[in-house]
Amino acid sequence: MRVIPSKRTLQSLRFRIFVSLIGITIISFVAIAIVTIFQYRKQSQTYHSERLLHKEQQLIMQIRYVFSQTTFPVEDKYIPLIFREEIYRIADIENTNFNLYSINGTFLISSQAALRNNELHQCISDTILDHLSNSVDKRLVFQTVTNEDSFQYSYSYINDLQYKPLLILHIPHFENDTFNEGFLLNSLYNLGWVYVVILLITIGIAFLISRYITHSFKVIQKKLRTTHFLGKNEKINLKNTTTEIGELIFSYNEMVDEIEKSKKALAKIERERIWKDMAKQIAHEIKNPLTPMRLSVQNFDRKFDPQDPQSQEKVHNFTQMLLQHIDTLSDISDAFSSLVSMPVQKKEIEDMNTIIKRTIAVFDIPYIHFTSELNHIYISVDKNQINRMLTNLLKNAIYATENVIEPKIEIISSVEDNEVCIIVKDNGNGVPLELQERIFEPNFTTKNSGSGLGLAMVKHIVKAHNGEITLDSQEGEGATFIVKLKMDHI
Repeated sequence: MRVIPSKRTLQSLRFRIFVSLIGITIISFVAIAIVTIFQYRKQSQTYHSERLLHKEQQLIMQIRYVFSQTTFPVEDKYIPLIFREEIYRIADIENTNFNLYSINGTFLISSQAALRNNELHQCISDTILDHLSNSVDKRLVFQTVTNEDSFQYSYSYINDLQYKPLLILHIPHFENDTFNEGFLLNSLYNLGWVYVVILLITIGIAFLISRYITHSFKVIQKKLRTTHFLGKNEKINLKNTTTEIGELIFSYNEMVDEIEKSKKALAKIERERIWKDMAKQIAHEIKNPLTPMRLSVQNFDRKFDPQDPQSQEKVHNFTQMLLQHIDTLSDISDAFSSLVSMPVQKKEIEDMNTIIKRTIAVFDIPYIHFTSELNHIYISVDKNQINRMLTNLLKNAIYATENVIEPKIEIISSVEDNEVCIIVKDNGNGVPLELQERIFEPNFTTKNSGSGLGLAMVKHIVKAHNGEITLDSQEGEGATFIVKLKMDHI
């Protein structure tokens, strides 16, 4: 069974190609946007972390410098005195506020005057102190979000020259991402416009590609629809196709070559089979009259007496018997000759009604009736072969009505849709349904005698005139043969 892609299937394929290309473009844009946002967020986080670390290092250097210049002992109770003025100077230089705590977490001083009397900042929680003391680099950083503002807090030790912890430096760092967020939005905006242009270009390219691909499939589809075993099949010749479509076309062309080879092989086998069957049929038909002829000759030779007074009559009867069998052999020869003769060559404009009337007159049977809608129906035919066709159809009808009490045979001629229609109808016993498909086969017959070539010859003549013949019959209700000959193709 040959599977042919429908028009709806090709449209669906074209739509899927179109949507797939656009979908890939949109998905790539979304993926790049997500990656861009992720990268910007990661860079922003890295930037703030590095900036906070840099500020810590600068503040520690400034604080150590103050320690090196003070005359006060570096103890917790003197820290507020040591940094009473210096803490503002350092905060101003580094542009960063910070707080100083003792090693046990007690608040000492802050660069923000408002926090000096704030009880919330009087000490560091034990949890933070534990994490800080247990950390490898003696530094603790965590992040909080308040009212959509992001803050980073860092706690780190300030050591003396012997790396002994003196103080805890606390830096509250506000993460201002306004610039980065604006830059990100601007980048996404520009990227969006670029992808709008790319999407429009992709739509055009997708349309052209889908149309190009489905065009090749439409050509293949058209060829597949017209490909059949009995007709002439043409190969597909498309240039500049894709590798896959090219392989499909190559496979189709190979299939066409195989079909042609198979047709030739089957035609050869069929011809051989037909000629073998024909030879068997000819041998059988010739053997039928030859056997009684041989027996009659042997019997005549054994019993004939020249002195018998009835010898002349016996010779005459014997001669007539031989002539009858010879005529039978001649009829068999004519039937086979007509069946295998070449297509008609002597076409002339003839009146079909006149041919029918002359054929009926030969039989001179009163129950054969002819009717026609027109007085004359002119058509280009070989009148001898048409006469032979009608003769065989009438013989078949006469045989079918032999045992009918009131036999009736009708011949009707008409013109329908530029076709000459000839109907031969009888009221005989009809043809059983299971035999109707074989009625036109050369070796098939329902008669007790005959060559079985009459209806086969009829079909051969009709086909030679580019016409068609059909049988409409029900058992017990007669048979109707309908012959249609095209007027414009003959």
